Amino acid sequence: MIFNSVTYLLFLGVTVGLFWLLPKRPRLWLILLASSTFYGFWRPEFLAVMFLSAATDYFVALRMEATEVQARRRGWLLLSLGVNLGLLGYFKYLFFIVDNAVAVLNLLGAEVRAPALNIVLPLGISFYTFETISYVVDVYRRFIPAERSFVMYGCFVTFFPKLVAGPILRAAEMLPQFTAEPVFRPGAFVSGLRRIVFGLFLKVALADNLAPLVDDGFMQPIAALSALDVLTLAFLFGFQIYFDFSAYSSIAIGSARLMGIHVPENFNFPYVASSPRDFWRRWHISLSSWIRDYLYLPLLGVKVRDRSSGGLSVDVGTPGQATRHPLFALFMTWAIMGLWHGANWTFVLWGLYHASLIAGYRTLAGQTVSLPVWLRVWGGRFITLPLVMLGWIPFRAQSVDDALAMFAKLTSPQNYLWLGMRENTYLIAALVFLASFIAYLMHEYGERYIRRWIWMDFALETMTMSVVLALVFVFLRPINQFIYFQF
Repeated sequence: MIFNSVTYLLFLGVTVGLFWLLPKRPRLWLILLASSTFYGFWRPEFLAVMFLSAATDYFVALRMEATEVQARRRGWLLLSLGVNLGLLGYFKYLFFIVDNAVAVLNLLGAEVRAPALNIVLPLGISFYTFETISYVVDVYRRFIPAERSFVMYGCFVTFFPKLVAGPILRAAEMLPQFTAEPVFRPGAFVSGLRRIVFGLFLKVALADNLAPLVDDGFMQPIAALSALDVLTLAFLFGFQIYFDFSAYSSIAIGSARLMGIHVPENFNFPYVASSPRDFWRRWHISLSSWIRDYLYLPLLGVKVRDRSSGGLSVDVGTPGQATRHPLFALFMTWAIMGLWHGANWTFVLWGLYHASLIAGYRTLAGQTVSLPVWLRVWGGRFITLPLVMLGWIPFRAQSVDDALAMFAKLTSPQNYLWLGMRENTYLIAALVFLASFIAYLMHEYGERYIRRWIWMDFALETMTMSVVLALVFVFLRPINQFIYFQF
């Protein structure tokens, strides 16, 4: 069941209706049953994998809390990590490991053929695995107590709006909301509907209509692409994946809001970021904060504090707190983060590219302190945007060789003197960029200069919703899954 389908909208309507009709305890069972139905609608047999991971961590957390012996607590933690990472490794990385092992053996002179493997990647396994790991680690760190109700814990793991592609939530954010008695607030309900509609608009009217242009461009022989073509494709895919993924997050947030449950934002206009660090405070916020708290800081040797705000910060802890080399922690973190997105060396290259951007920013940031704030902000945006967009090339390319060949196009001045794609491709890229920038200005300054007058606010909202609803009605077709489903 995918968000951009009539089936999901009917399912959501029935679930929300029953949610507000039932008393507190049955509501939890409803969420667990609805979430299982939502996930099982795809492949019901993979429910067993998800509940195996959830049950393991539920049991481990209880046993961990029952002992004060640190060695035993660490043993239970290692058991949890072994089960979760073992499942993730089998379903997501076994092909990758076997193929690379065979390639190395053949390079050394052995004649080995890769065995035929028939493994289907369960939807959302990367997302709910990270959530269950964070729960156990937080119990181990004594940030939160172990949850004793399996139904309550099961709702946290399986909550259907965020189950398949996030946001990646923490138990400390969600369990108290399931415990509390929800209060129906008409304003929040209307806001939830609005988020769903705008999410569908981003997906079916924007992302899905950019997809053919991106697919056609990346299917062309690289020799037929100019440097401007490479830049255009990088921007087009950058906008496609942003519209696609932020659409999913928006629908997830809106769906949860219909049931009085708050799911934090996952995007905050990332393409207006003034630095690489700022970009990762705005893009996939739940993942960047997870990577920071459960991977980057431990690799850096910094004691982790209990916090949930997003972004890989460069100022985590004082220098005296770090016990390992920061560049090692940075590049190792980003290599792993790349692999989290997919079992392919192109994603590792993407991760290392971003690690290089952040390392470069750390080196140069001190040199710009004396500049005026406006120049740092707008100059940073002017530099950061194309660098971030170029990072999408290895993310989308079919192979590392293709990604490097596309990057090589940018180094030759003569490749900027001709165009290799249809004219409307460049026009669409320019229009999308302009519209995105106008949307940011409306969001940033609308309240200050436009929405101060009630009549203007009402007219603008009515006009916007009319256009958005019309486009959703025209383009709503359950034919394109969300990009992050494959991760």
